[in-house]
Amino acid sequence: MPTNTASLPIIDLHCDLLVYLTDVPGAHQDNTKEMGASLPALIDGNVKLQVMAIYCPTKPGSTAYAKKQSEAFKALSQAENSLTPVTDPTQLQQALQADGTGMVAAIENASGFCEEDELLEDGFKKLEKIIEDVDRLLYISMTHSLANRLGGGNATSLGITRDGKMLLDYMHGRKIAIDMSHTSDALAFDILEHIDKERLDIPVIASHSNFRAQWQHERNLPNELVQEIVRRNGLIGINFLRSFLNNDKPDAVLDHIMYGIENGASNAICFGADYFYTADEKDLSRLPFYFPDLVHAGVSYSYILNQLQQSLTQAQLEKLAFGNAQTFINRLWATP
Repeated sequence: MPTNTASLPIIDLHCDLLVYLTDVPGAHQDNTKEMGASLPALIDGNVKLQVMAIYCPTKPGSTAYAKKQSEAFKALSQAENSLTPVTDPTQLQQALQADGTGMVAAIENASGFCEEDELLEDGFKKLEKIIEDVDRLLYISMTHSLANRLGGGNATSLGITRDGKMLLDYMHGRKIAIDMSHTSDALAFDILEHIDKERLDIPVIASHSNFRAQWQHERNLPNELVQEIVRRNGLIGINFLRSFLNNDKPDAVLDHIMYGIENGASNAICFGADYFYTADEKDLSRLPFYFPDLVHAGVSYSYILNQLQQSLTQAQLEKLAFGNAQTFINRLWATP
């Protein structure tokens, strides 16, 4: 019997609503035409937990840029809207059953709390200030596409630095995952080596990345890294951007999901749609950013789950929609 996939709650590991609200003149949280993860789209898509990324480029003023976003998260959490902060497993379970959408923050690029020319210890103090604003972080990405003082991003071949190792040491036991979605391959494996060498308690995820075996792109995960994330009980959030799926194949998102499930990632795979503001894009070759069935949260998840009904069992659909992410978060946030 076909599953009523529209009733499945959704957990998504990555969107850029905070960047949109703080960086785009006239931005509004309800504007689905400009933001795929607008509040109405999240509600229509049955998204019960949305991770809100705090993003910044690596350049002077990066920490002030990120602080505006943590303050925007705090303002959203205090406003009368459909968003509710989620900071523990009990609240997560409540969010999965509620009418609105739960939210939790993450940091996409550690330049958001540490400038290139300041003391690392001062950067950690800024990180604590961000955590005060958002109450809890789900994950931290060391880099974005380029290099910073911690290591190399996707567009580089650089590995980890001394400061990058110190950030990992700082994260030990703090119940914050390290995110591999924007690392170079070298940085990703250096992170794993340092975690193992120092026996650090840091979970590993790729919040919004696809599979390089399915589409050759530096933002997608090589098989060796996929297997390490799986072995460490991490998560891999499928990204909906056309350039990371397949430029010409609208249903490529289904291929990536099936590839992951068929190659050992059935307990790791989830959603990391990566919705962000695209209207100011000057590079026309990047357009459209999303295929029509994936253009916003109100349509994308139900489309994917409906298409996969003939290939996956009810249990597999539930794992993809919310189960794998819920299991990971419950384990991460469990009280010792």
